[in-house]
Amino acid sequence: MTNKRHLTTTLALGAVSALALAGCASGNQAEGGTGGSGDKGTITLGFLPSWTDGLSTAYLLEDQLEKLGYTVQMQTLTEAGPLYTGLAQGDVDIYPSAWPELTHKSYMDQYGDKIEDLGAYYDNAKLTIAVPSYVDIDSIDQLKDNAARFDGRIYGIEPGAGLTKQTQESMLPGYGLDGDFELVTSSTAAMLTELDNAIAAQKDIVVTLWRPFWANDAYDVKDLEDPQGLMGDPEKLHFLGTAGFAETYPDAAELIAGIQLDDAQYGSLEDLVVNEYGEGREAEAVDAWLKQNPEAFSTQRN
Repeated sequence: MTNKRHLTTTLALGAVSALALAGCASGNQAEGGTGGSGDKGTITLGFLPSWTDGLSTAYLLEDQLEKLGYTVQMQTLTEAGPLYTGLAQGDVDIYPSAWPELTHKSYMDQYGDKIEDLGAYYDNAKLTIAVPSYVDIDSIDQLKDNAARFDGRIYGIEPGAGLTKQTQESMLPGYGLDGDFELVTSSTAAMLTELDNAIAAQKDIVVTLWRPFWANDAYDVKDLEDPQGLMGDPEKLHFLGTAGFAETYPDAAELIAGIQLDDAQYGSLEDLVVNEYGEGREAEAVDAWLKQNPEAFSTQRN
């Protein structure tokens, strides 16, 4: 079942410029709260709203940092590149859902000496190629003989995404698909629109996806097998900080290092933030999730 309310929200968020950091009020501030006492200073979280794994953990981290006494500034972008640049330059203090081991490795190669790894909190992230469950294809290596069924198109997300790079530079040539398929890139929202329309019409479509991501549950899709492993092995999701973050904010770094999420915890967080509560009610969603998952922290802050 699709979630059109979230799809509409994602389309709106996708309009945010990828070329500049656009500050916005924190969840608590937007609801008229104090946004934390601010006694300990301001921490800036940079995230990509259309990538809802990061959206979810950004609001979780906002809640926890405010409880420690920080003012939290939320800054949104639409591409990973400017976000890593912001971290390296100190314009962003934390990226709360980074894929530095494989998907974002090129950014880490470029900026890693100016970025601090604050710890991994999830260990089963992976990039996928997916089709609706009704499509009678089960493996990427079956796509070559069925290109016409998909109009020779694979629908992807943002051009600068690590998923896009992996698909374009590794998967397509590795399976001999670069002459039969075009990777259509635009945005996560545009990809979801194509997927939503195709499923509604029961048409064949192939898209780039990833886990964890709410769309895997909202849509009846299946991951295609990847016998050559060209989409990469599962990797860990990390909290990244600008260089010197732990020294400047030791209690915040300690809290962040204590966050550990399994599949069920991550799934429920994303579902509450994105689907059940939605835009403008993220703080309520996080409160509800914390009551359900106190064990997600090695040291729980109340």
